[in-house]
Amino acid sequence: MDASQLLKGVLDVAVLAVVRQADGYGYDVVRRLRAAGLEEVGDASVYGTLRRLYQAGALTSYVVPSDEGPHRKYYAINDRGRSVLQDSGKTWRTFVDSVDGLLAGASA
Repeated sequence: MDASQLLKGVLDVAVLAVVRQADGYGYDVVRRLRAAGLEEVGDASVYGTLRRLYQAGALTSYVVPSDEGPHRKYYAINDRGRSVLQDSGKTWRTFVDSVDGLLAGASA
């Protein structure tokens, strides 16, 4: 099974979950997703997801000056994002339970 295809369907949830833990800038979010086991995640996919979630009102952003290069745009989850994450988490758990049930039946 191609993990990158699965990742496309859950990247919003994964990004929101990471940003819920702590605000982050683009590459920081990528690094944290990879550290959590999502090694297949692409930089461009995460940057696009952050922009889309921001435009949808699920994230806020602010700029932090950097002595080591350009300023960094940080993203933070807001109430709308927490609500989206909660609803998406319920959907994800239902989906996983359904697939687990199918797999358990297939191996029986």
